Amino acid sequence: MPKVIGTHSGTFHCDEALACYMLRQLNEYSDAKIVRSRDPAVLETCDIVVDVGGVYDHEAKRYDHHQRGFEEQFSENYKTKLSSAGLIYKHYGKEVIRSIVKEAELSDGAVEQLFVKIYEAFIEGVDGIDNGVSQYPGDLEPAYRENTNLSARVAHLNPWWNRPEGDMDERFAQAMQLTGSEFAERVQYYALAWLPGRNIVEEGYNGRFDIDKSGQIVLFDTFCPWKDHITTIEDENLQKNPEVAKILYVLYPDTSGNWRVQAVPEKPGSFVSRHPLPEAWRGIRDDTLSERSGIEGCIFVHQSGFIGGNKTRDGAVALARKALTMD
Repeated sequence: MPKVIGTHSGTFHCDEALACYMLRQLNEYSDAKIVRSRDPAVLETCDIVVDVGGVYDHEAKRYDHHQRGFEEQFSENYKTKLSSAGLIYKHYGKEVIRSIVKEAELSDGAVEQLFVKIYEAFIEGVDGIDNGVSQYPGDLEPAYRENTNLSARVAHLNPWWNRPEGDMDERFAQAMQLTGSEFAERVQYYALAWLPGRNIVEEGYNGRFDIDKSGQIVLFDTFCPWKDHITTIEDENLQKNPEVAKILYVLYPDTSGNWRVQAVPEKPGSFVSRHPLPEAWRGIRDDTLSERSGIEGCIFVHQSGFIGGNKTRDGAVALARKALTMD
């Protein structure tokens, strides 16, 4: 007999829609029926219950987060209180990852890296929004409104106040499909693109003194997502040796065969670079830039100084080396 997943009726949210989707990725619940109710007698008959019931008990398979005193977090390294999505991910996330990327044949270590990364990059935002946790101090005025995140788009699937409800179970199924498709795509990306990039970044980091004696320039022969990996690898090395110099520039070929020189941001997601390309080069292009920098083959330097380009690998190395000595 198929298992039954219980969640609450009425207005739905991103967290329980995603929680139900994740459970459906497990063999045990792959053909489970979704029952939406607030009746304790109905919920008692369910094999597993999320986001309703006022109980968090992993052994009993009850995963609500609304009850007084609930303060569960993903781990001691995080402050955000978990929603039902975070609870299901915390207990079943590794199995879910393996299910979504079966073809990858991931090692336990790789799954552990993905487990943490996907929480940070996807699940924690759902937890924070559902629990009303602000991303920034409350006394700051947002520069603009943002109503296109996943939680907002799930909310938009609920009926308008002045329109008939229609089939709420069908609407909830749409919410599961929306959250699930985006979650699965991100899991696939991090498993099949982001994670393999770690090897490329680590190889470049280990060879950084071959590029420049400062050890502050890293070169990749193939482009890959590098910002998160650089930060992680740096932190790992700083723990061993606090005197290790931080990387300031990353060099890599672009899709046209030219080379890019990119300033490393102060932290992932930041628009502020540790050491932008020199102000004297910013907004300048081609021959004018080559003449001003004294380096042949220059293509451009962005007006903010976060990135520049050269036609050759040697030219990109020369730009980065010279930029180290300038402001």
